Amino acid sequence: MTATEQDLADIQARLLTFMDQHIYPNEQRYHDQLNGLADRFSTVPLMEELKALAKAEGLWNLWMPADHGGLTNEQYSPLAEIMGRVLWSPEVFNCNAPDTGNMEVFLKYGTEAQKEQWLKPLLEGEIRSSYAMTEPDVASSDATNVRTRIERDGEDYVINGRKWFITNAPYERTKILIVMGKSDPDNTNRHLQQSQILVPKDTPGLTVVRPLTTLGYDDAPLGHAELLFENVRVPKENILLGEGRGFEISQGRLGPGRIHHCMRLIGCAQRALELACQRVTRRETFGRMLADHQSVLEDLAKSFSEIEQARLLTLKTARRVDELGAKDARDYIAAAKITVPLMAQTVIDRCMQIHGAGGLTADYPMAEAFNYARWCRQADGPDQVHMMALGKQVIKRYSL
Repeated sequence: MTATEQDLADIQARLLTFMDQHIYPNEQRYHDQLNGLADRFSTVPLMEELKALAKAEGLWNLWMPADHGGLTNEQYSPLAEIMGRVLWSPEVFNCNAPDTGNMEVFLKYGTEAQKEQWLKPLLEGEIRSSYAMTEPDVASSDATNVRTRIERDGEDYVINGRKWFITNAPYERTKILIVMGKSDPDNTNRHLQQSQILVPKDTPGLTVVRPLTTLGYDDAPLGHAELLFENVRVPKENILLGEGRGFEISQGRLGPGRIHHCMRLIGCAQRALELACQRVTRRETFGRMLADHQSVLEDLAKSFSEIEQARLLTLKTARRVDELGAKDARDYIAAAKITVPLMAQTVIDRCMQIHGAGGLTADYPMAEAFNYARWCRQADGPDQVHMMALGKQVIKRYSL
């Protein structure tokens, strides 16, 4: 049963209140605590404090799909947008990537034993997880390129390979990784060569080589890391769904995850626009308020229009995923993934410019949000791959 309009209005109102009372007032405190950690990839005390408050308020696991008693993608969209206004806040509500996508993998494809061991503590927010697909030595925009090997050896699987830009991997709370690799590299069907397997982070042979940065940001405490798998051995029960099902799992996982990123990015862009509107009524140049300059007004007008277009596209995409499933809504998922990160990058850039030098600093959320928008143009498939896929679908649909 999906939530009623009144249920949604109530959740949204409580979420907005929580943001006003507990998130925005604590932005500086969060960063101060993070910067004071001996290890930047350890737990920020404030996060645990806020998670307890969110649980108590019933604002927990808001991402949960409708077929598991939660919300539809369309219903979740405005909530994800609200949470996206502060980059670290989704974890407060147990709604952060990649954990939501990984929890969906366990819900859809996990055995009862896997759910008990890993999904249960993930749902409680006790642990975190990673999704290890991208590799440094191949173009991972084509998932069939992965070289990491998953080889059966008696009652175990042995994993060898290198991964990078693996979100959450440096984080001390991360305990489990979902790893994509090739178990049948000679299969004539390229989409049956891959499998996905569960690897506890403390398994011998798994090394976190280094945390990586994006435009200089380390995204601590979650981070993104390079990983090395050297004869990593896990029991055969750790395979997900069965050998050769890896590509199928990734497609089922990435569809909703892509639009979740889009929802959060709209929140980033919307907040940047609001901050810019406040800025232009408080700053004066050449004897006039910034709000009286035509070029500033044009930038704000374009930004409002572009955010609204992106929001409507994302909502329509979410509705189509609800109605048709991710596979049959892949055209709109691609369109949103192409459009929204670039929109957010463009809008945030304009708002940074309106803020002058301050817009480049950590005094405002825009520089870090710009970084998020930029790396989202690579994450879950780069722009070019989505444009290529969508272009083929459009030709097929309209050609004679």
